[in-house]
Amino acid sequence: MQPRTTFDLSTPALLIDLDVLNRNLRTMSLRHPAARLRPHTKAHKCTSLAQLQFHYGHKTFTCATPREVIGMALAGIGEDLLLANETVDHDRLTALAKVAHDTRVTIAVDSQATIDAAARAGLHDVLVDVNVGLPRCGVAPEQAGRLADAARHAGLTVRGVMGYEGHLMMIDGRDKRRKLVAESMHLLVDAAKTVGGEIISAGGTGTFDLHDETGINELQAGSYALMDTHYARLGLPFEQGCFVLGTVISISQKWLVVDVGLKALGMDHGNPSVAGFDVLFCSDEHTTLAPAKDSTTNNVSVGDKLRVVPAHIDPTMAMHENAWLVRGEEIIDRWSIDLRGW
Repeated sequence: MQPRTTFDLSTPALLIDLDVLNRNLRTMSLRHPAARLRPHTKAHKCTSLAQLQFHYGHKTFTCATPREVIGMALAGIGEDLLLANETVDHDRLTALAKVAHDTRVTIAVDSQATIDAAARAGLHDVLVDVNVGLPRCGVAPEQAGRLADAARHAGLTVRGVMGYEGHLMMIDGRDKRRKLVAESMHLLVDAAKTVGGEIISAGGTGTFDLHDETGINELQAGSYALMDTHYARLGLPFEQGCFVLGTVISISQKWLVVDVGLKALGMDHGNPSVAGFDVLFCSDEHTTLAPAKDSTTNNVSVGDKLRVVPAHIDPTMAMHENAWLVRGEEIIDRWSIDLRGW
């Protein structure tokens, strides 16, 4: 029987507040309309949510895995898909080349090996991934032009550059964050002059409003749609829209336990939050809570349900097969988290 309210759900269950989601998408689409935003599907891994982003005017999308690109293409969502990641897996690259016949697919490259792998698989479009300070992927800025020449020599179309200032997303102080982002993007824009192409792609939710004068022409952001407690620390104009619903399964004199644990939450950014409670710790299938000192919450009983707020939305989404769309406690729809895996 289809559940009608959140009280009918087995837990842990992933909830998305539909009204909050729409407000977040609208806020971002007004700030970065149409192609100014290339929404990142890694943050939700859900074609239904991507379809809603498409409805708000975004026709281009960023993906983190070949699975995301292929799933988006097969669902017919997006006119231009970017794999903002390196891969040399021939089977995955040839699968990308197959869907590229109907949907434009561009992949990131940062070495001769990634160029050769793309060319062998029959892909055509690439962005040169430039390291702008995050110790992860990307070619050194001064080597970007030579790498672009190598890609063209291999028969590839170089559409431009991308970079990710992920190391700056949580810098304290807006002015300091803006200054460091500008310095980071100066490296990317200088590299773009030697690379050529029309795209300069960067950014994320934490720097969404710091790029007006940096020179980039498309923003990659994803967490803004659903948010988490990590990004909430920045005071961004986006609301918390995703929760993991848990059931209280045990109560003692000093603490209580809900059935939401490490296997239902992204924990790399710390503990989740629960309104009215202090989170003591999380284990595989449990989160142990104590009533907060200033809490007015009382009379919690075994069987009651609580909403757990994840600290990191991206891995949390990937741990669930489905999300329940809710308005208050009413269930509106169920969406499959269909882009999980690689």
